[in-house]
Amino acid sequence: MNHAGPSPVPSIFPQFFAPGNGPTDFIVQDFAVVMIVAAMMMAITYKLKQPMVIGYILAGIVIGPFTPPFSLIKEADTLNVLAELGIIMLLFVIGTEFPMARLRTMGKISFAVAIVESTGTLLIVFFAAQALGFSFFDSLFLSLALSITSTVVTIKVLEDLGWIKSKSSTLVLGMLIVEDIFVVTALAVLQSFAAGGGEFSLPGLAVSLGVTGAFIAGVLVLGSRYIPRIIDRAGKTNDYALLLIVILGLAFGLSFLSTGIGLSSAIGAFLAGVLVAESNSAAVARILTLPLRDMFAAIFFVSIGALMNVSLVPMFIIPAAILILTSFASKLLIITGVLVRAKFDNVTALRAGFGMSTARGELSLVVVKGGQDVGAVSSTILPLLGVITVVTTFLAPYVIRFGNKITLTETKKSDGSSNMEESSSGVG
Repeated sequence: MNHAGPSPVPSIFPQFFAPGNGPTDFIVQDFAVVMIVAAMMMAITYKLKQPMVIGYILAGIVIGPFTPPFSLIKEADTLNVLAELGIIMLLFVIGTEFPMARLRTMGKISFAVAIVESTGTLLIVFFAAQALGFSFFDSLFLSLALSITSTVVTIKVLEDLGWIKSKSSTLVLGMLIVEDIFVVTALAVLQSFAAGGGEFSLPGLAVSLGVTGAFIAGVLVLGSRYIPRIIDRAGKTNDYALLLIVILGLAFGLSFLSTGIGLSSAIGAFLAGVLVAESNSAAVARILTLPLRDMFAAIFFVSIGALMNVSLVPMFIIPAAILILTSFASKLLIITGVLVRAKFDNVTALRAGFGMSTARGELSLVVVKGGQDVGAVSSTILPLLGVITVVTTFLAPYVIRFGNKITLTETKKSDGSSNMEESSSGVG
């Protein structure tokens, strides 16, 4: 419901907002507003050296139907459409970074730690949310959202700080890959479970897992035999427009197929990206889709911000703080503990723990939006997660920098071997 007052824009530009104007006119108007305000906020966050995600979400809040004194968005349904397009393109481009060869050669330790910490954080946050009085499905989707670290924000922070090739960052990158795959798969299962009425039964859970597993396996096994060849044929024409249309057709086609069998469009888009990554034209395809990723990422985050009812935010400041601390502590302790048990030195374990414990972002918002799409979560969860995303994204550079202030010095043992010890000096 639109709680803001009527917009003065129609009275200023009556020719653009005549009564006879149809939905198409309003879509163009809303799209123009989204992109213009996003560009303005992007410039501001760039000047302030803050992550773009924060600017996009704040831009959405500014133009949204819940922000007084008036709404700059004419049709709220347009926001849902734009957000869905943003999800598909965002997950598709993420998928292009994960060819199957890379997934197969991923370190066992990254895989094991990511599964343990994602599952552990999910369970701990779920019980914390239940203790705070959230409903079962609100707690379930919230816990899944908070069990995932933002790949985009974390990698950007590590690159900006010049630590992307460090030992701990290599571990973090491996865990981010596993988390992305884990959360996309878990979201598909949760949505099927919620859409089925939420009645827990082992046969029902088995069916959800079976459908999800069969779809993923079928797309990867069968698709990898034929789809990369089709993409390469399009690439050999040297017609970049043809190649772009082919890969976009694949992205939206698999998204449509996944929604048709009751799964999230996100999983179809992600798998489409993986198939594109298998082709010899993957590098060119990635370059062609990067501008689309940036545009649709902006659309997605702005749309999410606009869908947030900011009047509810004050009610959830304390729960948001508790959930942030709970998820942060869970990830940090689990990751550090598992890596130390796996014979990593304490400093590397702590750095990886801090790197994985901070930012929540794109996939966290996708999870809650997915729960909202199937009617499983209440309207209060999106603004709550919006607050969590903004706070954790803002704090991410400082937390990661703090973790990396722990440096190493070598001391020689009597037998000639070296031992790594902690030093209190900062990183240069």
